[in-house]
Amino acid sequence: MGSIDVKSVNAIRVLAADAIQKANSGHPGLPLGCAAMAYELWAHHLSHNPANPKWANRDRFVLSGGHGSTLLYALLHLFGYGLTVDDMAHFRQMGSKTPGHPEYGHTAGVEATTGPLGAGMAMAVGMAMAEAHLSAVFNADGFPVVDHYTYALGGDGCMMEGISSEAFSLAGTLGLSKLIILYDSNRISIEGATDQAFTENVELRMQAFGFQTLLVEDGNDLGAIGAAIEAAKADKTRPSFITIKTEIGYGCPAKQGKASAHGEPLGAENITAMKEFLGWESQEPFYVPGDVYGHYKELAAVGAAKEAAWDELFAGYALAHPDKKELWDRYFADERSLDDFAKKLYDDPDYWAFEQKPNATRILSGVMLNRLKDAMPNLVGGAADLAPSTKTNMSGAGDFAKGNYGGRNLHFGVRELSMTAIGNGLTLHGGLRAYVSTFFVFSDYTKPMARLSALMGLPLTFVLTHDSIGVGEDGPTHEPVEQLAMLRAMPNFYVFRPADATETAAAWYFAATVRHAPTALVLTRQNLPQLDGSSKEALRGGYILSDAHGSEPDVILMATGSEVSLAVDAKTLLAEKGIDARVVSMPCLELFDEQPESYRESVLPKSVRKRVAVEALSDFGWGKYVGLDGAYVTMHGFGASGPAGELFKHFGFTAERVAKVAESL
Repeated sequence: MGSIDVKSVNAIRVLAADAIQKANSGHPGLPLGCAAMAYELWAHHLSHNPANPKWANRDRFVLSGGHGSTLLYALLHLFGYGLTVDDMAHFRQMGSKTPGHPEYGHTAGVEATTGPLGAGMAMAVGMAMAEAHLSAVFNADGFPVVDHYTYALGGDGCMMEGISSEAFSLAGTLGLSKLIILYDSNRISIEGATDQAFTENVELRMQAFGFQTLLVEDGNDLGAIGAAIEAAKADKTRPSFITIKTEIGYGCPAKQGKASAHGEPLGAENITAMKEFLGWESQEPFYVPGDVYGHYKELAAVGAAKEAAWDELFAGYALAHPDKKELWDRYFADERSLDDFAKKLYDDPDYWAFEQKPNATRILSGVMLNRLKDAMPNLVGGAADLAPSTKTNMSGAGDFAKGNYGGRNLHFGVRELSMTAIGNGLTLHGGLRAYVSTFFVFSDYTKPMARLSALMGLPLTFVLTHDSIGVGEDGPTHEPVEQLAMLRAMPNFYVFRPADATETAAAWYFAATVRHAPTALVLTRQNLPQLDGSSKEALRGGYILSDAHGSEPDVILMATGSEVSLAVDAKTLLAEKGIDARVVSMPCLELFDEQPESYRESVLPKSVRKRVAVEALSDFGWGKYVGLDGAYVTMHGFGASGPAGELFKHFGFTAERVAKVAESL
């Protein structure tokens, strides 16, 4: 290890420690312990260009242990990604580019938002799947235009979380040889030594998953780390897992190797001692020698040259394969092209055509998905072992599998949590639109990663079927009640519960064209009638499906999904009693709330205070529409096991009950 390498590694440690000390908050243990492996990877193996953080063929790096964010920020600063010393000095402060955990879209060079441990590992699997698929679609003889690696760095916490095991099991099954995991093995967690709760042989577990496993005994040995990374790259059939034994808080004599190094500032005296131990030439906070900056600048230039070489390769590719270049432009479309696609789809009568017969919205969703698959060649997705039930198989699109990475149907296995994180990774990679699917009740398993989808603003689509008590005989364990309220409570997350074919088409249209948010399609198992009055107005979130005869309704019936037809039938019953009702279908409350106030007033006028919400789920969240003088026909407990029709009657979801509640107002 040359002296400039030593100084370059220690610069990462110093910047990380000083940033945490200045903020009086943070996690110095990981950055100090992992500085050497991070430097070796970024300096000598990672293909990246700081001048263009979005270069399509860059290697991806995910810091799964996101609490160690100052490690990443120090790298981004030193390599010249635009983070300044001032940004480092404002670590964890309001509005800074250096938040407590890395945030995608907020800081250049951050590939994923990693907060929950293990999430980054699973998102890295998704990125590696995206690389494998895109290389199968686009590469041609002599033109490997998609050819890069995905790296993830995490520690014992990431390995303890079940999500990483789910994802690694799938990665090994798929033989994702361009996925390389760096395991920071320091044997310390917040509560102390990991052997209190974690004594398994991690390497044997990874071998069982189908990974090549490699070991580096000394986490400061750059040569050994580099050799392990090259050995990982040399294996063309398996993903690789590199265990690197480190000492948490390395360089701080009073803290290294101790749990106290994990999540609290080192303290001024300990930072002084650390800089003396490392032989750092100044005690000034955030000081980095000029020769270190110069060295990092030279390393960044190597990355720029790699992109320049790729640009030349791609130019030749475009000339030799104009058809593939045209397809590339569809996968990696700019905003204008996306606008053109959205307009064309909106105006396409074939997309909106359907048969006038009762059908389950899950089946209608499958029809819409297969209409979209040709219009969107970059659409990929699948289910957690439920595609025959959720109707999420794209016919003729092939199965993504080891030996056939060109397939577009993904088989996630019974792994809802990692499926969602992998969906995030597929989307983060770029070039693909992804969807994931399971039964609605199991959205509980997807929730933590769906939250990251919303936080990152990823247009991931969730196909969630078998909603409400319509599931029937499977009983309350499979009948979602509170899940719709859970998803609706999430910021930047759209939830559609369509009532018929037109609304299902609208839901898929929105999901396929939205740019900066995920969308959930909540769909029925049972058949629903096609409704007179349903229209593209569903894209406004709520609209008048069937209006009152007078200038102002006596009562407004609001419903979603399978209950809209109940509201329509209840309107007829109320008319027989001289009560003039308006039926409002509200397939997406979030979209309705975004409409101009004048439109919302036209649909739900404030002067009409007699309102009934009808939904075979929890009433939580309906209050702002129902008001103090309204009423609910909703679920107030769990479901039961029995035929769906009997359950709807048992729990009061009939036109007669809806009419009676409205009449009581």
